[in-house]
Amino acid sequence: MMLKSLGTVLGALLLSGAALADSAPLRTVDGVLVNTAGMTVYTYDKDTPNSGASSCTGSCARNWPPVLADGAPPEPYSIVTRADGRKQLAYKGRPLYTFVKDKKAGEKTGDGVGGAWHAVAGD
Repeated sequence: MMLKSLGTVLGALLLSGAALADSAPLRTVDGVLVNTAGMTVYTYDKDTPNSGASSCTGSCARNWPPVLADGAPPEPYSIVTRADGRKQLAYKGRPLYTFVKDKKAGEKTGDGVGGAWHAVAGD
Protein backbone atom coordinates (compact mmCIF):
# COMPACT_ATOMS: atom_id res chain seq x y z
CA MET A 1 0.00 0.00 0.00
CA MET A 2 2.85 2.38 0.90
CA LEU A 3 4.54 1.81 -2.49
CA LYS A 4 1.32 2.53 -4.36
CA SER A 5 0.88 5.82 -2.45
CA LEU A 6 4.49 6.79 -3.10
CA GLY A 7 4.02 6.01 -6.81
CA THR A 8 0.90 8.17 -6.90
CA VAL A 9 2.73 11.07 -5.25
CA LEU A 10 5.73 10.75 -7.59
CA GLY A 11 3.43 10.59 -10.62
CA ALA A 12 1.61 13.74 -9.49
CA LEU A 13 4.92 15.55 -8.99
CA LEU A 14 6.10 14.58 -12.47
CA LEU A 15 2.84 15.76 -14.00
CA SER A 16 2.95 19.08 -12.14
CA GLY A 17 6.54 19.59 -13.34
CA ALA A 18 5.42 19.01 -16.92
CA ALA A 19 2.57 21.46 -16.42
CA LEU A 20 5.04 24.08 -15.20
CA ALA A 21 7.23 23.56 -18.25
CA ASP A 22 4.17 23.94 -20.47
CA SER A 23 3.17 27.14 -18.65
CA ALA A 24 6.21 29.07 -19.89
CA PRO A 25 4.92 32.28 -21.50
CA LEU A 26 7.18 31.92 -24.56
CA ARG A 27 8.53 29.04 -26.61
CA THR A 28 11.63 28.40 -28.67
CA VAL A 29 11.32 28.01 -32.44
CA ASP A 30 14.43 27.59 -34.59
CA GLY A 31 16.59 28.61 -31.62
CA VAL A 32 14.76 31.90 -30.97
CA LEU A 33 12.14 32.83 -28.36
CA VAL A 34 8.72 33.64 -29.80
CA ASN A 35 5.41 34.68 -28.29
CA THR A 36 2.17 32.70 -28.58
CA ALA A 37 1.60 34.13 -32.10
CA GLY A 38 5.05 32.93 -33.18
CA MET A 39 6.48 36.46 -33.34
CA THR A 40 10.17 36.90 -32.50
CA VAL A 41 10.99 38.40 -29.11
CA TYR A 42 13.82 40.92 -28.63
CA THR A 43 15.91 42.57 -25.92
CA TYR A 44 17.19 46.15 -25.94
CA ASP A 45 20.79 46.99 -24.95
CA LYS A 46 19.71 50.22 -23.22
CA ASP A 47 17.75 48.19 -20.64
CA THR A 48 19.73 47.41 -17.52
CA PRO A 49 19.30 43.71 -16.64
CA ASN A 50 17.48 43.06 -13.37
CA SER A 51 16.66 46.76 -12.89
CA GLY A 52 12.93 46.11 -12.93
CA ALA A 53 12.42 48.87 -15.54
CA SER A 54 12.22 49.37 -19.30
CA SER A 55 14.13 52.07 -21.17
CA CYS A 56 11.86 51.79 -24.22
CA THR A 57 8.91 54.18 -23.85
CA GLY A 58 6.94 56.56 -26.08
CA SER A 59 7.74 56.18 -29.79
CA CYS A 60 10.23 53.45 -28.96
CA ALA A 61 7.44 51.35 -27.41
CA ARG A 62 5.22 51.99 -30.45
CA ASN A 63 7.89 50.46 -32.70
CA TRP A 64 8.97 47.86 -30.16
CA PRO A 65 5.80 46.84 -28.31
CA PRO A 66 6.51 45.36 -24.89
CA VAL A 67 5.62 41.73 -24.33
CA LEU A 68 3.01 42.11 -21.62
CA ALA A 69 2.89 39.67 -18.75
CA ASP A 70 -0.14 37.78 -17.57
CA GLY A 71 0.27 36.32 -14.10
CA ALA A 72 3.42 35.14 -12.39
CA PRO A 73 5.73 33.41 -14.89
CA PRO A 74 8.14 30.61 -13.97
CA GLU A 75 11.90 31.25 -13.93
CA PRO A 76 13.88 32.34 -15.92
CA TYR A 77 11.03 34.78 -16.62
CA SER A 78 10.13 37.69 -14.38
CA ILE A 79 7.99 40.83 -14.40
CA VAL A 80 9.00 44.44 -15.02
CA THR A 81 6.59 47.24 -14.13
CA ARG A 82 6.52 49.84 -16.90
CA ALA A 83 6.21 53.58 -16.21
CA ASP A 84 2.50 53.37 -17.19
CA GLY A 85 1.94 50.58 -14.64
CA ARG A 86 1.57 47.74 -17.15
CA LYS A 87 3.41 44.52 -16.43
CA GLN A 88 6.07 43.51 -18.96
CA LEU A 89 7.63 40.09 -19.30
CA ALA A 90 11.40 39.83 -18.79
CA TYR A 91 13.72 36.94 -19.61
CA LYS A 92 16.77 36.47 -17.40
CA GLY A 93 16.13 39.98 -16.04
CA ARG A 94 15.86 41.70 -19.46
CA PRO A 95 12.54 43.23 -20.60
CA LEU A 96 11.12 41.70 -23.79
CA TYR A 97 9.66 43.29 -26.92
CA THR A 98 8.34 42.44 -30.35
CA PHE A 99 8.99 44.54 -33.49
CA VAL A 100 6.26 46.20 -35.58
CA LYS A 101 8.08 45.46 -38.84
CA ASP A 102 7.93 41.71 -38.20
CA LYS A 103 4.70 40.95 -40.07
CA LYS A 104 4.57 37.17 -39.87
CA ALA A 105 5.65 34.43 -37.51
CA GLY A 106 9.34 33.62 -37.66
CA GLU A 107 10.51 36.96 -39.07
CA LYS A 108 13.53 38.49 -37.30
CA THR A 109 13.84 41.83 -39.08
CA GLY A 110 14.55 43.59 -35.80
CA ASP A 111 17.65 41.54 -35.00
CA GLY A 112 20.61 43.92 -34.93
CA VAL A 113 18.63 47.13 -35.56
CA GLY A 114 20.72 50.09 -34.40
CA GLY A 115 23.19 47.61 -32.95
CA ALA A 116 20.96 47.59 -29.84
CA TRP A 117 18.13 45.14 -30.55
CA HIS A 118 18.66 41.39 -30.40
CA ALA A 119 16.46 38.36 -31.02
CA VAL A 120 16.50 36.27 -27.86
CA ALA A 121 18.14 32.86 -28.18
CA GLY A 122 16.02 30.20 -26.53
CA ASP A 123 17.58 27.65 -24.22
